[in-house]
Amino acid sequence: MSAVLSSYCDIAVGWVSFFYRVSAGQGYKERLKKNTTICVSRWRRLVQWWCYKMKEREFYRNRRIWLTGASSGIGKALVYRLHQLEADIVVTARREELLTQLQADLGNKRVHVFAGDVTDLFSMKDVVSRIYNTLGPIDIAIPNAGTHVFTVPEDFNSTEYLDLMNINFGGMLHCIEAVLPSMLERGDGIIAPIASLAGYRGLPRAAAYGASKAAMINFLESIRFHLKPRGIGIVIVNPGFVETPLTDKNDFRMPFLISAEDAAREICTGIMKQKREVAFPYLFSRLLKLGRMLPAPLYERIVNYCW
Repeated sequence: MSAVLSSYCDIAVGWVSFFYRVSAGQGYKERLKKNTTICVSRWRRLVQWWCYKMKEREFYRNRRIWLTGASSGIGKALVYRLHQLEADIVVTARREELLTQLQADLGNKRVHVFAGDVTDLFSMKDVVSRIYNTLGPIDIAIPNAGTHVFTVPEDFNSTEYLDLMNINFGGMLHCIEAVLPSMLERGDGIIAPIASLAGYRGLPRAAAYGASKAAMINFLESIRFHLKPRGIGIVIVNPGFVETPLTDKNDFRMPFLISAEDAAREICTGIMKQKREVAFPYLFSRLLKLGRMLPAPLYERIVNYCW
């Protein structure tokens, strides 16, 4: 018993000594103030982060989102992310069996399968019509379907490059043409196609791919002038290197490579904020933006050195 009392006395003496030193001004007051400020700042950031996440969930909850190219890569990661945010997701791709498996993996909740080919305009119009009649109007359209082929002089194939353009650029146009009338009628909606940082400026072995993405970026920047006054937002998504089945084929070092899951988080955040452009990773996108302003000789010298 005496030992317990002694320990309590030691604690009391310690607190008295602490407050005495604080009052005496031996640095404890400043240290206490500094630690309190740090603690409050951390709690404030935690509360702000939590409120932001709740805001993001509230934005997406029960919204109908149409996503093409959803069977793999960024599209598949977006499905999982949007499912976490409680959105109603409509997935489209040519490979219906993969979409059905994805739906089953998520428990058949909030994921609706409408297979189709983005290179076929009538297919896209039919898909959107069936979505409208079954679920209602589409709130957010994310044309994501795309592919990539290397461009080298020894294997120059204009037919292959035009097919690529038809998938990446033409597929986006077909999706927009299918979904736009309903959005114009309602005066509401968001269109957020997945382009690429490769569309900023020419890169080695990416002539066809970069050209298709540059066409997407230019088209979207132009059409925004017409659609924004009508209540329709255009969000241009420009990712860098993302771990997907497409980039797995690359035989060169990919700087600032990120996972598809991280890309999906960036995209969802950017769409919620209705940014004009969602470009990531941050440092890589800023470097390429700087490259757009460089004189051609200097730009070519830097790219040749890096590649």
